[in-house]
Amino acid sequence: MPFHPPERQPDLDVIAEAGSGEEAVRLALELAPDVVLMDLRFAGTGAGIDGVEAIRRLTAKAPGMPVVMLTSYSGRADVVPALEAGARGYVLKAGPPEDLFRAVRSAAEGGLGLAAEVVGDLVGQVVSPAPELTEREREVVRSMADGHSNRAIADALYLGEATVKTHLVRIYRKLGVDNRAAAVAEAVRRGLLELT
Repeated sequence: MPFHPPERQPDLDVIAEAGSGEEAVRLALELAPDVVLMDLRFAGTGAGIDGVEAIRRLTAKAPGMPVVMLTSYSGRADVVPALEAGARGYVLKAGPPEDLFRAVRSAAEGGLGLAAEVVGDLVGQVVSPAPELTEREREVVRSMADGHSNRAIADALYLGEATVKTHLVRIYRKLGVDNRAAAVAEAVRRGLLELT
């Protein structure tokens, strides 16, 4: 999705826009910009690669090319994979334009540019790490990973369906997610669950 800063900066120029992760990688390699702004998710691209995978491919082919993630998603489950993939910045579209300009300039100079909200969230995770899942919560996540409904999880674990829903609320809160797929993905990422 194209992003147009609300105010022009004399030292910053947009030289191209991409509608998919694959196109972003291709254009970045072809044009070799000073900094690449990458969205986390591309609207309407179906099964195309997301921004994190695009960053991985870019950093593999052009290791010195700085990438700043510019997105609407600020959860730890989004920020950490982007930084691990090689992003040199992470800025929110809804944030102040100065955050974007600062991140782009910092990345161009070899630094790291993170929005204040992102830094606060990451520091909060270090200072007050998310609580670990209980063994019962892990069983619920394993059942979700197997594609079981709340009713099937309740039957398999000898629980009431309302109890399963309570476990889901706690699991989502502890993992910092808001749906079943994200909970399973985050549990796998944290090493709490192994998919076979």
